[in-house]
Amino acid sequence: MPKPQLDTRRTAEDSLQFILAGKWKTGLPIPSAVAIFGSRIEGSRIRKISFDSRELAAWDTSLVGFVHQLSSQCAFAGIEVVPGGLPGGARRLLKLAAAVPPATDADKTVAKLSFLDRIGEAGLAAYRATLHTLEFIGELALSFQRLLRGKARFRKADILEVIQACGWQALPIVSLISILVGLILAFVGAVQLSLFGAEIYIADLVGIGIAREMGAIMTGIIMAGRTGAAFAANIGTMQVNEEVDALQTLGVSPMDFLVLPRVLALVVMMPLLTVYSDLLGILGGLIVGVGAMDISLIQYLEQTRNALTLTHFSVGLVKSVFFGLIVGLAGCMQGMRCGRSAAAVGQATTSAVVIAIVGIVVTDGLFAVLTNALGV
Repeated sequence: MPKPQLDTRRTAEDSLQFILAGKWKTGLPIPSAVAIFGSRIEGSRIRKISFDSRELAAWDTSLVGFVHQLSSQCAFAGIEVVPGGLPGGARRLLKLAAAVPPATDADKTVAKLSFLDRIGEAGLAAYRATLHTLEFIGELALSFQRLLRGKARFRKADILEVIQACGWQALPIVSLISILVGLILAFVGAVQLSLFGAEIYIADLVGIGIAREMGAIMTGIIMAGRTGAAFAANIGTMQVNEEVDALQTLGVSPMDFLVLPRVLALVVMMPLLTVYSDLLGILGGLIVGVGAMDISLIQYLEQTRNALTLTHFSVGLVKSVFFGLIVGLAGCMQGMRCGRSAAAVGQATTSAVVIAIVGIVVTDGLFAVLTNALGV
């Protein structure tokens, strides 16, 4: 097989012609354009380079790569490369390669923003996030209005499926956390109350703390990490697979079909889960009080009954409704606004959990201020 051959000749004092011969094919020892430029062109008076390919037997992209690399070297030295003597296919390939500009910003460093610029960027991001949230809440309100008028389009089985997923399937984790929280509250209270010989008031501490605060908060946080994340991942995956776009194409509102059943199911189930959590939390305190503090079962139950009122349970149940709404909104909103990649689904899931937990804590703080102002 004839190997690639390269020779040069002067056509003028400032011109050099490359004579290409043999087969310029991949796998054969192609001459180095950088070495040829350094040995024969650099530092000379040559300002123009041409090619003669009449003796060229065969070629492929290796020839184009050689010419392209040589042209790049010559461009820095201000030398003109005339590809007219190359085969027609090689000229077209070179033209096509030159038509694609190099990625000039591949290693571009991001300019460091000043402190005021960062504050401004954060403010604009918060403003846009607030607008998106208000827009989503408004769309959900319109969807609920269509539900009341009987015009919302969704499958009734979807609500039952979500109720099952965020209802009895969540009982094991809710049971475990609730009992442990009751145990922890009882142990913490016992250490302090035993100093005053008031161990019996462990029942008051655990009962009121679980019914008003911890039952609803712990259930909300559990549902944020379990159900809210599932909502965001489910709807986000549908965004990636363009299933949400398909619903819109069919004339079905994604808010009605995807968001409304999930939010309704979670709002309905959260009070029931909170009641269940309250009972198990009180049971956890009872285990510590009766088993470790020498309080009789009748004494503990009677003290709990005297300490707890319907108001305490009502405060926790009202909170649970708002917590369920927050978890449902956060999960569905992040899922609906998810990007079109697998990484975006993970980001949406993480954002849903963080937003839900922060919303639960902030809402609980507002309830604490409100109930204190009302004397409840």
